[in-house]
Amino acid sequence: MTSLAVRPIALAGFAFCVLMMAVALGLEHIMGLEPCPLCVFQRVAVIAAGLVLGIAALHNPSGKVGKAIYGLLSLAAVGTGAFIAGRHVWLQGLPADEVPTCGPGLEYMMDILPMQEVVAMVLTGSGECASIDFMFLGLSLPAWTLIGFLLLAIAPLRILWSLKA
Repeated sequence: MTSLAVRPIALAGFAFCVLMMAVALGLEHIMGLEPCPLCVFQRVAVIAAGLVLGIAALHNPSGKVGKAIYGLLSLAAVGTGAFIAGRHVWLQGLPADEVPTCGPGLEYMMDILPMQEVVAMVLTGSGECASIDFMFLGLSLPAWTLIGFLLLAIAPLRILWSLKA
């Protein structure tokens, strides 16, 4: 029985990350939609997953250790992104009286606070993250991003599944 090659799976995942970022940047630069702090963190997760999957495609590990490392690292990035997107969707679903107040901008927080506090403040969300500026087919952008992360999870899960082969 031959072992499943990582390269095609990782390339497909990497291409999906590129597509997700192209959509995000297109919405920002063509449609003028400014990303909120949670959107920025979701982009970081997409880029992290893309980097791991891109390196996995270049390396194309055949051993179980390499496959496990790339599979787990990319799954961690995808899982983190899915968690952030899920939190964003949850914030958007809150009743208006439960939406947190708007906080300082991400750039300002990055300038004055340690990274740990910035992450904690962003993940608690703010009023700007709860607003829905754009809908497509009845779903907000964070909902689409969550769907994207769930689809993207197929790549690292498939890499990990190949360990059984």
